[in-house]
Amino acid sequence: MNTLVDILTPLRFTPPALLLAGWASAVQGHEFWIDPVAHQVPEGAPIIADTRVGEAFEGASYSYRPNAFRRFEIVQGGTVAPVEGRLGDMPAVDQAAPADGLAVVVHVTSDNELVYRDFAKFAKFVRHKDAEWVLARHRARGLPDADFTELYSRYAKALVAVGTGAGKDQELGLLTEITALANPYTDDLPDGLPVRVSYAGAPRAGAQVEVFEKTSSGDVEVFSVTTDAEGRAIVPVAPGHRYMLDAVVLRKPETPVAAATGAVWESLWANLTFELPGR
Repeated sequence: MNTLVDILTPLRFTPPALLLAGWASAVQGHEFWIDPVAHQVPEGAPIIADTRVGEAFEGASYSYRPNAFRRFEIVQGGTVAPVEGRLGDMPAVDQAAPADGLAVVVHVTSDNELVYRDFAKFAKFVRHKDAEWVLARHRARGLPDADFTELYSRYAKALVAVGTGAGKDQELGLLTEITALANPYTDDLPDGLPVRVSYAGAPRAGAQVEVFEKTSSGDVEVFSVTTDAEGRAIVPVAPGHRYMLDAVVLRKPETPVAAATGAVWESLWANLTFELPGR
């Protein structure tokens, strides 16, 4: 079981009740995602979605907290509408999209800290994210085996079809990002959904993309695909299934603000959720 110091600790003050919710979700898993109640809504109807932390589509829902995010928007083409709410609202999103078409809900979190008391937990994490090189680099940098801090932030997107659902996803300038290269609601995808993974505006070659596939009956299968030299990968998809894609960048903290926290590693989590319509 995770101890207090192994759990998410926001850099800004968090009320005790919300912090307790964070502890529970951290025990369940690591992914952060935007979870729409419905991925297809009529034009003019609200997009209703939770922001969650957990794994395999199971996790605690977080309320609308402006101090917990740097960016929270609904994007349609060139139109950007900030997600508006009141402190404590749940679900975190309850807002109509600007128009008919494919809506991209975007959420970028504030930075958070995680303290590792047990090196084995850190090693398990980086191996799971296909970043074993970090372990050798950790030793080479002379970093401790315990009591070290990781800084992390999340870059989540959700694709929602409003009305016709016509349109396309696009790169939105996130530090790390997963972009769908086809529209799962309108395009024929016999070979799967093509996606591109980017970091700092450049394609991530050889990146692991973890895929969580949820069937209409609620069963979840987990598998991975790997990007090519152009940062692209094909995700197998099936009608009526929901998908969550996750890709993580691990790096030495690069900004003065990050370095000031004392963190020795930084993780950047890209996430994309969508659904394939049933036939």
